[in-house]
Amino acid sequence: MASGCPMMTMKAQTDHPCFGGDHSKAGRIHLPVAPGCNIKCGFCERKFDCANESRPGVTSRVLTPEQAVARVRLVQRHMERQGGAQLKVVGIAGPGDPLANPRTFETFALVREAFPEMTLCLSTNGLRLPEMLGTILENDVHSLTVTINALTPETGARVTEWIMVDGRRLTGIDAAAILLSRQLKGLEMAAKAGLLVKINHVYIPGVNDHETLDLAVRVRNLGASMMNIMPVIPVGLFKGVERPSEAVMEMVRNQAELILSQARHCKQCRADAAGVVGQDLDLDALESMAG
Repeated sequence: MASGCPMMTMKAQTDHPCFGGDHSKAGRIHLPVAPGCNIKCGFCERKFDCANESRPGVTSRVLTPEQAVARVRLVQRHMERQGGAQLKVVGIAGPGDPLANPRTFETFALVREAFPEMTLCLSTNGLRLPEMLGTILENDVHSLTVTINALTPETGARVTEWIMVDGRRLTGIDAAAILLSRQLKGLEMAAKAGLLVKINHVYIPGVNDHETLDLAVRVRNLGASMMNIMPVIPVGLFKGVERPSEAVMEMVRNQAELILSQARHCKQCRADAAGVVGQDLDLDALESMAG
């Protein structure tokens, strides 16, 4: 089936809980097979053994593609036994960047072979999106999340510490300009190819908050279907920043929703989250019982 097929887009919209699907009926699983990252965000602190911590970039362990398929099978069977929600979506969101790791597409190939009914998605910082879009489409990925945290290189340089391009580590405004250019180009290409695209945006008071609404306009015009504005988690360079209150986030999302549909249910999930959004399964317990 061609990746721009309307039926595919409808399936992604219906099944994917992060794109408006019914949370009570559609479960998802994130497979932590992509440890390497090609940029360093100032708010990112990745730890691979933080069982009690729930935030992006965190996983109890990194899986091989074969282990990932076994986990999908385990979670699918568990959810079927429990009744209610069914596993519908298999995604790769880290703990690094999926497009910086060959195992991402090795895993998708195995998942597609074993579970052809699943909707596939991935999350990326967008640095390699233009060059990797063909591979994404070839692997029948239905939906894409691109994290864009700035609309100008000047602000981007305050959010992103460095990027890796052709084996070179680049910093400052020039690096931020390259990242932003590739993010926007990749978004436009992906939307034109028929992918359902959501934009993640980490809202950092005093750093990038003045660009949030203008960014919503820009990504809407490039073809994004939805935006997810998330409050910064005060770690790393931003450990001294006060996390925006729920009232502030509600106000910002209300303003942005006049521009572009907003995802309001995001829980800033771990890279190994599984189950219904907001009610993640205890994977260690499940695997212990199975093993």
